[in-house]
Amino acid sequence: MIVYNRDLSWLGFNERVLHEAACADVPLLERFRFLAIFSSNLDEFFRVRYPELAALSALGKKTKRKWLGEDEEIVAAKVQEEIRRQQTRFGEILQKQLIPALHQQGVTLCYHQPFPEEHATEVRQLFLSEILAYLQPVLLSERDATVFIPENNQLYLVCLLQQTGQDVLQYAILKIPAGPVPRLWSLSPIEGHQYIVFLDDMIRAHLHYIFPGFECLGCYAIKLNRNADLHLEERFEKNILSAIERQLKRRDFGAPSRLLYEDTMPDNVLLFLSSYLGISYDEMFCGGRYHNLKDLMDLQVHDPNLCFTARTPLLPARLSTCTDLFRAIEERSFLLHFPYESYSPVLIFFSQAAVDPFVTEVKVTLYRVASESIIVRALMNAARNGKKVTVFLELKARFDEANNIRWGREMEQAGVQIIYNIPEVKVHSKIALVHRQSKGGSRSYAILSTGNFNEKTAGIYTDHTLFTADGPTCRELGTLFLFLEKGKQPKGKHASGFEKLLVSQINMIDRFEALIAGEIQKMSEGRSGMIRIKLNNLEEPYMISLLYKASRAGVRIQLLVRSICCLVPGVQGQSEHIEVRRIVDRYLEHSRFFIFGSDEEATVIMGSSDWMTRNLRRRVEVCTVLDEAEHKNVLIEYFGIQWRDTDKAVRLMPDMTQQRLPETEGRHNAQQEIFDYLKHKG
Repeated sequence: MIVYNRDLSWLGFNERVLHEAACADVPLLERFRFLAIFSSNLDEFFRVRYPELAALSALGKKTKRKWLGEDEEIVAAKVQEEIRRQQTRFGEILQKQLIPALHQQGVTLCYHQPFPEEHATEVRQLFLSEILAYLQPVLLSERDATVFIPENNQLYLVCLLQQTGQDVLQYAILKIPAGPVPRLWSLSPIEGHQYIVFLDDMIRAHLHYIFPGFECLGCYAIKLNRNADLHLEERFEKNILSAIERQLKRRDFGAPSRLLYEDTMPDNVLLFLSSYLGISYDEMFCGGRYHNLKDLMDLQVHDPNLCFTARTPLLPARLSTCTDLFRAIEERSFLLHFPYESYSPVLIFFSQAAVDPFVTEVKVTLYRVASESIIVRALMNAARNGKKVTVFLELKARFDEANNIRWGREMEQAGVQIIYNIPEVKVHSKIALVHRQSKGGSRSYAILSTGNFNEKTAGIYTDHTLFTADGPTCRELGTLFLFLEKGKQPKGKHASGFEKLLVSQINMIDRFEALIAGEIQKMSEGRSGMIRIKLNNLEEPYMISLLYKASRAGVRIQLLVRSICCLVPGVQGQSEHIEVRRIVDRYLEHSRFFIFGSDEEATVIMGSSDWMTRNLRRRVEVCTVLDEAEHKNVLIEYFGIQWRDTDKAVRLMPDMTQQRLPETEGRHNAQQEIFDYLKHKG
């Protein structure tokens, strides 16, 4: 079976992000934002994926082929070559396109250039009064490598010093305190022209204040990426919270995966760093003067004309005058689409549950929580108001562990029952359940979503959220929550109770397999089979093999895959009936839904799960079958609009290159057209 390497596929997605930064039709500040996203993505790749790739290089050839699909050295070489190519392209876009365009708008970003002499006094005062207090210079010695241990992803300046009147060279290190102070500083305008400088350059210009009595012969930027993935031996840990907190402290000092150094650094300094830090040359990557360019996200330019036109989120007519959300859900389930539609109903759902005197119990899974979360505040308020509140809080949400731990402690203090995790399993589902007891009897209300309960990301991620009081759905969710509370997966006869829900590790793979088989059966009967799927990632080998099987049977398959796609489309005899497209635009495509069949007979499913091994086999994911014709039709139309995109969509070719779609029937931007569709639909 032909599959594509997942790391090369992911790099293809990041290249697509880079394309948006180079696109002249994208507003200027948004192009800087895409560069920042690219930089942040690449940092995460080196912190999470690249260490695994490097570790595999030590394995035998058979093992390498098993995990990588081809010789590891070839894959590693391709990965490094592609990263270098993309970084070169990044620099060209920034220096040759974006910085000159910003200058034409009256803003100079001082990049590889000194700040104007007119700003010398201002910069010196800022340095002395607001920056110097945060600097901790460290003199380095090869005899004691414990003096300086670089933290993960932090910026440093390596200084080559010579004491006045002596010939001995001395190395020193300075941590750039980005975080406590801004990385980018906006200086006083000169004749109406704005100037922005890097904190790095403000420090470089004043090294004589930091190292009095020394001459600085050279100053070079470095950054060390470390393996930041958490590997928890949970079967030996009784207290998962303490285990993760210990791992978080170690994360910043994990095994090095990349040392990024300034391209002007001479060989003698490189040799010293390699020896001092115990890093091989294979782990050292040449870069520019400025690292961590994700900070371009915070460019201090305030001009709405240089940004995407703001869209006011829509609110369906039936909710615009709603005073009782639970009654509205009882009357009819509704499906919302973020960020096109307002996130306020989700916030109201939890806030109303907190104060409604008839609500007795609230249960929810939380994966990535906003740093300031109205939802969590509502849950704490519900507990204080005497409701039984149970929160399944996933502590292994990568890079959000510390934030989730903080919220977990606050919720526990408010009386919320916190269940932290199931050993060796991540809970990635996005579900909530409210029980209400009134004179009319008991009733339950549920939310099933493709996205996290996070009001911040809801403004930039595309997701779908179902609100329902459907009895079978709520009962199945109640059963699932009970199993989660017990800390184990339902098996045997208990697993057979899920009909409306598809739950990973229980019935999800079997249900998807049956639906694919159903489309194959249609082809054998002389009817048309069709599968349409929208995912973030497609990597699971067995699911790929099922899609290949369907393609060989003649089933027409359309896939919208935002990021990793290991399935190779358009291969004769294997996948000639499969087409894969990728969309990157102002919103991050995050939703997952599945359409099997066509027209009124189609089965439509939405939920939290991608088709990756981790989602289907090592996580708790929940998808739900949509029964109401209105909901099914909206997602079918939603998919169709995205499939017609000729503006931001690309087609993945058999060699996995990305090809723009021809504008044979005009230019179509799916995200704008979805907004218009939902607006007119009401």
